[in-house]
Amino acid sequence: MQLDDCAKDALWPILVETVHSLIMFPSHKAYAREVILTEKPETTAADLAARLKISVGEALVALYELHMEATASVTGEANVPEKTQA
Repeated sequence: MQLDDCAKDALWPILVETVHSLIMFPSHKAYAREVILTEKPETTAADLAARLKISVGEALVALYELHMEATASVTGEANVPEKTQA
């Protein structure tokens, strides 16, 4: 499953809003960025979910946002995902 395909789904904004409401999401995302993806850059959402004991949905959002951040830093664009307003 490609991350870009997930983001095109009509339910994607609902998943993102739900994941952003999770208290541990920022920590999980940071750990994925700093530890897991540095060790194994090709980590899938299923692998990340299993390793952190989180839902696949949370893993998808984290990987998508980290991918967008990495793309933005390479291209120099401000293409980082916006936080969903509560």
